[in-house]
Amino acid sequence: MSLAQIFGHNVRRIRMSRGVTLEALAHDVGLAYSYVGQIERGRRNPTLDVVERLATALKVSSIELLSEPGDTVA
Repeated sequence: MSLAQIFGHNVRRIRMSRGVTLEALAHDVGLAYSYVGQIERGRRNPTLDVVERLATALKVSSIELLSEPGDTVA
């Protein structure tokens, strides 16, 4: 899996586990929901600023969003 796919998978997994809609997350970070959807599908390579904004909105660390599932984050 590419880093973009890992990141997108983690964003979607955490967003859904928190019961947040794609539209609500996009609104919270100031992005178009179609762009966030493309990120979740691994079709976009977000900037570090966007990584940080998504992590903040989801209340997780940026590292957690970039780590493969099952990896321990120290």
